[in-house]
Amino acid sequence: MTQQLPEYISEVAEGYKITLLKPLDIDGAKVSEIVMREPTVQDLLAAEMQAKSLGAAKQEIVMFANLCDVTPEQIQATTLRNYGRLQAAFKLFTD
Repeated sequence: MTQQLPEYISEVAEGYKITLLKPLDIDGAKVSEIVMREPTVQDLLAAEMQAKSLGAAKQEIVMFANLCDVTPEQIQATTLRNYGRLQAAFKLFTD
């Protein structure tokens, strides 16, 4: 059975496209959609190493930044509701 996706997430060849509630500033451009690729075990290990001793939240931010091809600072600058959408997309890869 295919899982029902929220209206703000669509499946694309690279992973999931997430429509943001508030555009994210990426190098001066306002971006209202972002693609999250499917994570690998290596992505998990890299996030653990980059965020070593900084806690689970920072590790998740580093992971999302890597998967969405943006910087951790750009993820940190997004709204909490946008961040929740990123978390929902990530969860689709782990269920």
